[in-house]
Amino acid sequence: MKPEVKKLPAGFGRLWTAQTISSLGDGVTHAALPLLALTLTRSPMALAVVTAAGTLPWLLFGVLGGALVDRWDRRRTMWVTDAARAMLLVIPVAAAALDVLSIPLLAAVAFLLGLGGLFFDTAATAYLPDLLQRDAPLLERANARLRGAQTATSGFVGPPAGSALLAFGRTIPLLADAASFLCSALLVRTLPAMPRPVPEARESLLRQARTGASYVFRDRLLLGLALRPAIGNIAFLAVETVLALFAHERLGIDTYGFGLLLAAEATGGLLGAGIASRLGRRLGTGTALTCTAAIEGFAILGLAAAPNAYVAGAALAACGAGMGATMVLVPSLRQAIVPAHLMGRVASTSRMLAMCAAPTGAFLGGWLATTFDIRTPIYAAGILLLTMTAVTASMTSNRRVEAALRAAALADTPPQPVSNDLAQESAPDLV
Repeated sequence: MKPEVKKLPAGFGRLWTAQTISSLGDGVTHAALPLLALTLTRSPMALAVVTAAGTLPWLLFGVLGGALVDRWDRRRTMWVTDAARAMLLVIPVAAAALDVLSIPLLAAVAFLLGLGGLFFDTAATAYLPDLLQRDAPLLERANARLRGAQTATSGFVGPPAGSALLAFGRTIPLLADAASFLCSALLVRTLPAMPRPVPEARESLLRQARTGASYVFRDRLLLGLALRPAIGNIAFLAVETVLALFAHERLGIDTYGFGLLLAAEATGGLLGAGIASRLGRRLGTGTALTCTAAIEGFAILGLAAAPNAYVAGAALAACGAGMGATMVLVPSLRQAIVPAHLMGRVASTSRMLAMCAAPTGAFLGGWLATTFDIRTPIYAAGILLLTMTAVTASMTSNRRVEAALRAAALADTPPQPVSNDLAQESAPDLV
């Protein structure tokens, strides 16, 4: 007889819908914001400032943000953050109407949107294991659906929609994103509230942040899970820095073809997210992660050696599949084994490591291409990914994963949903 497959709770459907709508709005703004900045300036440095401003909150406040999320009610953090982001986007719309829109204002908006994303994403990551009672198979299925929807909306639908909406007015995409945030906030507001984790002894925010970071660095499994995206970002940003030039000069791909090349990677990402749970069951999560990392490395080497656009597209699709599966398996495992009261800090520490690594990769790619050849950073990225695979294979082995899951099952008592009314009466304010 086949084992009974547990159903995802109804609350997950609302969370999935909220995040899908929000991701669609993010995709719209991701394409529209640089184009809006382009109507104000032609300076590459000014455009870079607007683009980089959205990533700065993770670099500056990543661990502290996680510590705050671990103090706050996570459901409330999500809906308040999305409501605040909806109101924030009204500012550049009003500024454009009054003809006072500027690059510094757009950079400030991008920074605050990124800060809101830090709180929302960290709170959502910490809320999901509570909602699913830390059930590892359910977490894999849930993260696969969330990742798939995010890739489809922010990668396929959102950017073209953002560019198209600009034809109706330069601030229309921002209004669409504001509406998406508002819808998300209303949906999240209806989710079941979860009791907060047992509070720790009263400590300063900085000390609590250090506790969360040290928890990652002292646990070999969690450190291995954090190193994968961090080192991976160095490699992938090195490739991304030169990819457009490589596609144009070495593969003879025009602008339209380059969009198709990126679409191939996103398609692979959808496939990888869809089969991640099956890979985890067949191979074990640890072995599956080692295999997906190896696929990414060999795929990037295949891209570097690609003689034509078709081979390059296949290589990027394979890399995207490995990345898609990894981005389901890693957070699912982390959510299943990390204690609830540390979940926000552990998630934000891991994300911050990945974000800090990205600029290093971009600089490395540019330097290698300038010093040697346009293919050199791509070859270097593939070698780096395979080296990372070998280094972290023992850190994330099946044996370590199974031991961590057993320990978490013994130590953890799943939280039970409480009524929204009771939660509203008993939960203190965010600040």
